[in-house]
Amino acid sequence: MTSRQRSLRWKLLAAIVLVLAQAGLGVAVNLYVTVPAHHPGAQPANYFTGSLHSLAWAIGHGAATLAVHAALGLVTVVVVVGTAVHALRSGPRGVGGSSVLGGLFVVGAGFNGTSFLDFGHDVSSLLMALLAFTAIGCYCVGLVLLAATSPTAR
Repeated sequence: MTSRQRSLRWKLLAAIVLVLAQAGLGVAVNLYVTVPAHHPGAQPANYFTGSLHSLAWAIGHGAATLAVHAALGLVTVVVVVGTAVHALRSGPRGVGGSSVLGGLFVVGAGFNGTSFLDFGHDVSSLLMALLAFTAIGCYCVGLVLLAATSPTAR
């Protein structure tokens, strides 16, 4: 296994751990945090502006668990985008594809998270969790494909 493949393997593992941590925190937020119906960003006329306000409110004024969940979500997006770029540049095609797909699922989970903050619909929380778990599956597939295509696997 080359140094680039080892680095990619660690990035894929980091993505899995971050998304798992996010999912666990999301469950805690869902069970123990009540998001007020009226906060900056709630019920926005413009989704993107409202979501930015909701996210800023959650990090700055939300319950500690919610603030950590929102902040870690931003970090997770940065990590998975970096992982996808690395996979596309230096990994086998299948690893790149599964990493991009995983990243898209993470971004989708984030959009549903901000939708939950904005509008409070339970379906957004459910979709966030399902997309996160699907992203984990994509990163696991990427790890398997990476191991299968490494020179030492043959």
